[in-house]
Amino acid sequence: MRGGAQSHLMRCSDGEFYVVKFLNNPQHIRVLANEMLATRLAEKAGLPVPITEVVEVGDWLIGHTPELHVQLAHSVIPCQAGLQFGSQYVVNPIEGQVFDYIPMEMLDRVRNVEAFAGMLVMDKWTGNANGRQAAFGRKLREKKYKASFIDQGYCFNAGEWTFPDYPLRGVYARNEVYAGVRGWGSFEPWLSRVEKMEEDAVWSVAGEIPPAWYAGEWDALETLVRTLIQRRELVRGLIELFRVSVRRPFPQWDEN
Repeated sequence: MRGGAQSHLMRCSDGEFYVVKFLNNPQHIRVLANEMLATRLAEKAGLPVPITEVVEVGDWLIGHTPELHVQLAHSVIPCQAGLQFGSQYVVNPIEGQVFDYIPMEMLDRVRNVEAFAGMLVMDKWTGNANGRQAAFGRKLREKKYKASFIDQGYCFNAGEWTFPDYPLRGVYARNEVYAGVRGWGSFEPWLSRVEKMEEDAVWSVAGEIPPAWYAGEWDALETLVRTLIQRRELVRGLIELFRVSVRRPFPQWDEN
């Protein structure tokens, strides 16, 4: 698969296809933890994100599959065996099509464009240091695409687990997806769900992360979760900073 983490598309024992990120990916081991925490919190907020699972990949499979390797600057090494992060492929490739980009003139063929505003809420909350990524999928007989939000590895500033908030981070590259935003109501129900999310819900998701994905540094994970809980009250202000930025992303915004 494309991308800095050098993920692999794998069919797992449940018969489904997953984009699998490995422990020794070139970005950082913590991107696996980031993926699970941010994606499952987005799911709790009601956003269209892939199903996530812990995927076990053993030594035998890696040893008998030459494609399961990681390309480094000056060498190629096998993927590391163990528990990996799996993000279910948006549409089973046997049953439909998936694109990571569609021309903006085809945006009317995406049936859930309004969810981009909801994902902005999540990206500002989690301090996504990357541009917002989306996959557009449809089954063979469907006419419209559904946007699913993928690649949460750079939430929490990737391996740093810090929150350097900048207005243009964690946003989609094209303003057209935000054209329907007319005020704070356009961010509902996702904004309220984040602001009112129970602390126990956040802790519960964090507790599901395999310790190997953060090198067993529970104190660091605990600090991250406590910070994330405190940041719920900052989300509106961070969206406002994006609204008044040079991008001017919400041309239909009504102050009233």
